[in-house]
Amino acid sequence: MALRQILIEPNKILREKSLIVEKVDEDLQKLMDDMLETLYAAPGIGLAAIQVGVPKRVVVLDIEWRDKSKSTNNEKQEERKNPLYFVNPEIITKSENNSTYEEGCLSVPGQFAEIERPNKCYIKYLDYYGQPKEIKAEGILATCIQHEIDHLEGILFIDYLSKLKKTMIIKKLSKQKKAIERIVV
Repeated sequence: MALRQILIEPNKILREKSLIVEKVDEDLQKLMDDMLETLYAAPGIGLAAIQVGVPKRVVVLDIEWRDKSKSTNNEKQEERKNPLYFVNPEIITKSENNSTYEEGCLSVPGQFAEIERPNKCYIKYLDYYGQPKEIKAEGILATCIQHEIDHLEGILFIDYLSKLKKTMIIKKLSKQKKAIERIVV
């Protein structure tokens, strides 16, 4: 496994629509493994392939890994990991009821905003091995998968904000990128 570089907004690649995956093979599994390692190192809870410059309809999630397992008698708490792999994820239905979560994004570092999304959705996808699966997602999982599927369509969470807020965030990120690029080693 290898860490991949996460693209930061503004970047035209992040606005591309991702391509459907024709087959799940060893190369795609290696990509998913790399994405998961990158996700944990970032740290984050969701990552779309487009965020590492690969325009394929692939998402990795792990909404539990930062939760600590319950321990007693001062036992060391260990990280739990429960990775989910979604190839060609497609939302079949969404609930009419919404919930609001404060979202952030590895491609929009340090920026957060409350975003309203359907609180439940039903997804069909291929798993890590290319097997067709379906899942009913609720709560934070529903929010996270919708956020990542947006990435596959070239949409970032900041696109749900007012034009003024979005512009301010992009200007701030542009200045940060220029400052990083100017560092001489």
